[in-house]
Amino acid sequence: MQALTFIKSNKWEIIMRDSNRPSLEDVAALAGVSTASISRCINSPQKVAEPTRQRIQNAIETLGYVPHFGGRALARNRTNTIGAIIPTMDNAMFASGLQAFQETLSAAGVTLLVGSSNYDPDQEFDAIRSLLSQGADGLLLIGAARPEKTQAFLTQHAVPHVLAWCCPKTGHSPSVGFDNQKSGHDIAAHVLAHGHRKLAVICGLREGNDRATARVVGIKQAIASQSDAQLLGLEECKYSFEEAGAAFAQLLTGPEKASAVICGSDVLAVGALLQARKMGLRVPEDISITGFDDISLAQVTTPSLTTVRVPQHSMGRKAAEVLLALLNQEPGQNLRHELMTTIIDRGTLARI
Repeated sequence: MQALTFIKSNKWEIIMRDSNRPSLEDVAALAGVSTASISRCINSPQKVAEPTRQRIQNAIETLGYVPHFGGRALARNRTNTIGAIIPTMDNAMFASGLQAFQETLSAAGVTLLVGSSNYDPDQEFDAIRSLLSQGADGLLLIGAARPEKTQAFLTQHAVPHVLAWCCPKTGHSPSVGFDNQKSGHDIAAHVLAHGHRKLAVICGLREGNDRATARVVGIKQAIASQSDAQLLGLEECKYSFEEAGAAFAQLLTGPEKASAVICGSDVLAVGALLQARKMGLRVPEDISITGFDDISLAQVTTPSLTTVRVPQHSMGRKAAEVLLALLNQEPGQNLRHELMTTIIDRGTLARI
């Protein structure tokens, strides 16, 4: 195995893969078996004796070997394939950005493979390994929070990758996104500016989700800045209409009722809006609701949703450009792009 090549560019230390990653021969030598045995273990593990299979697996994990398909692809160390792992395919919050990402790659002759983690770090790790084993030259990852095991794997394999939907202040990974904390602060300040002082929040599950966590931090900061403002309750739930509706109903069980509910996504906001209707509440006359993302659904609800517009298309396009620049080892590239979000006023936020 040859050493990795380190490239300094625009104050970022970017690690690119050398032409040789751990090979089948390396694994065979460490395990004390033939390369044919290694291939058999990878492709048909049931045909390999357990002690031998375990010895091979230990060697694979020690070396960090990832099978790579295609002899010609191995020879040039490029497959013109990029992988993207998104948290969910169940709703549209990533759709526009991923579409722009794919269009930009396609124009450069690069194919996109997509996986989903279901907000599970172990599933994300498995998806990363799977995409790399299928020959992905680089990866698009959502958010910055992931376990040390995953971070170490990305570093060990010097995987070119870009983070999106976030803009971390620390770390060396290239990123294209926005400040989730500031955006959360902005929407809460906007609600406060409309005269609301009793607020509640519905957010996504925050464990392992740095975007949801940062938005809540920003909301709390804005509320704390107003001495007469109160956060009456906060509910976490999965990104579904049903769970958001249940969270909304729970927030209204206390002795004091919020005049506005700030939601961490449009999906959560629509779930709250539907539940309000079931409970006979008028929006925004009886209670105001805000969202986050500005997916297409936000425009067609009744009333239409006041929300935070995320620049998904620009983010997806720029993320593809950054990743292609990494793969092509283009010098002088800006590897951190912070985009701005915008508050879109529609019909679900009243002035009181």
